[in-house]
Amino acid sequence: MRILVIEDDPTVGQYVKRGLEEHRWAVDLVADGEEGERHAASEAYDLLILDMRLPGKSGLELLHALRARGFQKPVLVLTAQDAVDAKVTALRAGADDYVTKPFAFEELLARVEALARRPRALAAPTLTVADLELDPSTRVVTRGGEPIDLTPKEFTVLEYLMRHAGRVMSRTLITEYAWGYHFDPGTNIVDVVINHLRKKVDAKRQKRLITTVRGVGYMIKG
Repeated sequence: MRILVIEDDPTVGQYVKRGLEEHRWAVDLVADGEEGERHAASEAYDLLILDMRLPGKSGLELLHALRARGFQKPVLVLTAQDAVDAKVTALRAGADDYVTKPFAFEELLARVEALARRPRALAAPTLTVADLELDPSTRVVTRGGEPIDLTPKEFTVLEYLMRHAGRVMSRTLITEYAWGYHFDPGTNIVDVVINHLRKKVDAKRQKRLITTVRGVGYMIKG
């Protein structure tokens, strides 16, 4: 099993790398987000250990980018940010587990082992709302069997709505999921993307799936 550790603190990074290697894991260590993204995209890693505060590209931005491209391997977030909202943000962005600094290596190792026991070939289930289907693994979207071409952000927003089908998702939650917690929630970018999705998903269809809940947000339902 190969593990990629993305950590800019050399002391912490070497500590984690050495400890995992002592337990016979194969470990690579990189120190910034952009390099980490290149490694994760080009190498066959089975698990990522990811710091949130990274130079080049933050851990949250990196996590969003990897999940948006269909990266399905487990991601363990390792960070000093122990506030509940920081944990929730990371988990919503696609993290599988969360360990805060300072930490006991035994806990980190136990969580790595737990993630390693998950089936490696587990396929992400296809999301379905009425005749609209979205496959997270292949990033193929169809309605009534006809393919729909989406931009990466349109795909991310649609996937988020479909994972919460029948529930109203606020603009703030959609912004946080698709663009990160640092993005200005006052912007109208969510409305712009939803408008594009409506044109692609609901245009010329008798049944419209994407609904606006005035003053709250958006919902998709069959």
